[in-house]
Amino acid sequence: MQYLTTYSTPLGPVLLCSDGEALIGAWLEGQAHFAATVSAAAAEKEDLPIFDMTRRWLDRYFVGAQPTPQELPLHPHGSPFRQRVWQILCQIPYGETLTYGEIARQLSRNGRPAAAQAVGGAVGHNPISIIIPCHRVVGAHGKLTGYAGGLAKKQWLLSHEGVDLRRFSTPLEQ
Repeated sequence: MQYLTTYSTPLGPVLLCSDGEALIGAWLEGQAHFAATVSAAAAEKEDLPIFDMTRRWLDRYFVGAQPTPQELPLHPHGSPFRQRVWQILCQIPYGETLTYGEIARQLSRNGRPAAAQAVGGAVGHNPISIIIPCHRVVGAHGKLTGYAGGLAKKQWLLSHEGVDLRRFSTPLEQ
């Protein structure tokens, strides 16, 4: 069974989804792949312990604390390749960034060749926005690109974390 609730953030509503024990989804309203892994039978349920934990995590994040993804039980649904990419995303420190190519190289060091484009697909399908910090992934040569929630929200999140956005070139809103 899956359970849903909505949480208000400075970036707008976030739909939270749980399997009853772990967080399996957190989508910004209007983002690409919104609620892609939510079952049609999912039920509204606001009072799950995981939702309380997630709200506290997000509250801390939005007041400038630096909570880590490891503080929450997460169980995003995806292929083994996507799972490996999301594990790398969880290791990117608050206020820092990695490129798609750097993630591909990390995967290759583990004996798994990967293309930056394949990494981009996995990053774009991250079902747990903000908490699994896909907003910390940037393009090659300082390009600030690629965020399912929209480039303006990516810029807001990075700026909130203290990243100097002047070092990035920014394409038109996607």
